[in-house]
Amino acid sequence: MPPDSSSASALSWLLTFKTVATTLIIAGSGSGVAYLLGVPAPFLVGSSLAVASMGLAGVAVSVPMVLRNVCFVIIGLSMGAGVTPDVVESARQWPLSFVILGLSLFAIVLAGRWILQNRWRFDPMTALLSVVPGHLSYVLGLSADTNGDLATISVIQSIRVLALTILVPFAVVLIGIETNASLVAMDIMTLPMFGLSIVLSFAGGYLMNRLRLPAAYLIAGLVWSTGSHITGTIDGTVSPYVAIPAFITMGALIGTRFYGVTRALLKRAFLAGITVTLAAFVISALAAWSVSLFIDTPLSHLLVAFAPGGVETMAAMAISLNADPAFVAAHHVMRLFILTFLAPIMLGLARRRAGSADDL
Repeated sequence: MPPDSSSASALSWLLTFKTVATTLIIAGSGSGVAYLLGVPAPFLVGSSLAVASMGLAGVAVSVPMVLRNVCFVIIGLSMGAGVTPDVVESARQWPLSFVILGLSLFAIVLAGRWILQNRWRFDPMTALLSVVPGHLSYVLGLSADTNGDLATISVIQSIRVLALTILVPFAVVLIGIETNASLVAMDIMTLPMFGLSIVLSFAGGYLMNRLRLPAAYLIAGLVWSTGSHITGTIDGTVSPYVAIPAFITMGALIGTRFYGVTRALLKRAFLAGITVTLAAFVISALAAWSVSLFIDTPLSHLLVAFAPGGVETMAAMAISLNADPAFVAAHHVMRLFILTFLAPIMLGLARRRAGSADDL
């Protein structure tokens, strides 16, 4: 006899639980190894590499939506705890940095598209959407109305996020910043205040997500934590016993993007993805260096702020590497805002160019 619906539901729940538990065990093990080896930002780097490797090997890995959103809220709360009146005062210098950020994004897209079209012979739409350094969901949404290769776009964008997760910490260490100090540098938020912050931030994130705002849960946590700390409503930061598991989960989420990717697709997209990611990193590093000549912000902080990785990933990176969280968050949110307008414009120009070529 076929199983009834309740039995099927229970079996599905058990399989999901097993997959999530396996993912988190792999992520935790990878983080532990990275920590013992002295890898910078070990909880992000170790977990993302471990889960990505297992996913490519065919092991089922996933992070459920609710856990992902809670993780984003915790990272947002951790960032907001580092915002002080001094940080607010220094924000007057940021407009120049935002302008250079916008120019660097334009250069990243143009350079990456040229590389993919001329070196790997990608079609114009696939090349353009593969190098837009924005939210993956936003890029894939734009891809749905084009003839771009959706699978290739997804893999190259995932390679970008993973590669920058690994590359940025080592680059920052070479510059000379002390890592992981911010995890223990402040007093710990009381349990009742932490619970209140989680509930209010999650509610705010839900509303922002319904409005289709990017990085909704991260920004909700950041906004609540920033406002409550500046006004003195709440003191202290998130406990490392909560923040570290959030970083590990963040790394696991990055790694899950590689589950189900075929070897043929990975072989085609890997070198292309690595090349355009390195080009983007060099451009963003040069932009960060140019800004450091004009404003009083360490180059290492600027590098994290300008790195074209995922906004949630770079937010967690800022905390792990003891970079100015408000500065980093402001720049990555601004990057999403700029790309919201820049990407459709460039896509429209690419379509027009493709149409003109078809008429010849």
